[in-house]
Amino acid sequence: MNITGRLTRDAEVRTAGNGKVVSFSVAVNDSYRNRNGERVQLTEYYSCSYWRTAKIADFLTKGTLVELTGWLTARAWVGNDGEAHAGLNFNTSIIRFLGGGYREQEQQAPTENTQGRRSAQGNTNGSGQDVPF
Repeated sequence: MNITGRLTRDAEVRTAGNGKVVSFSVAVNDSYRNRNGERVQLTEYYSCSYWRTAKIADFLTKGTLVELTGWLTARAWVGNDGEAHAGLNFNTSIIRFLGGGYREQEQQAPTENTQGRRSAQGNTNGSGQDVPF
């Protein structure tokens, strides 16, 4: 599954189990026309996590436009207040920077392809940048 949107806040790194996870949130905009022909704008917010490396957190800043590949998981819990809660999380496996909102230094972010070789790819032509680290 793919989603495309902008980060709503800077990414955070936290320790979970025996590793580190990068947590961030993405706003995805969509629109449609209702029965009266009026355009209706919708924004969905996704809580996201990325487990491969914490190094990417420096590149995931508020406003960055990204395309994410991954899958959704649902979870339920009881909060400290005793209330039941539920939420969806987008487990990100590939992050692609689409431009706009990210810093110049990110254009030389290291990438890893599916064979595990690392390389440096620039994003000078605006085509985006895969960063599965």
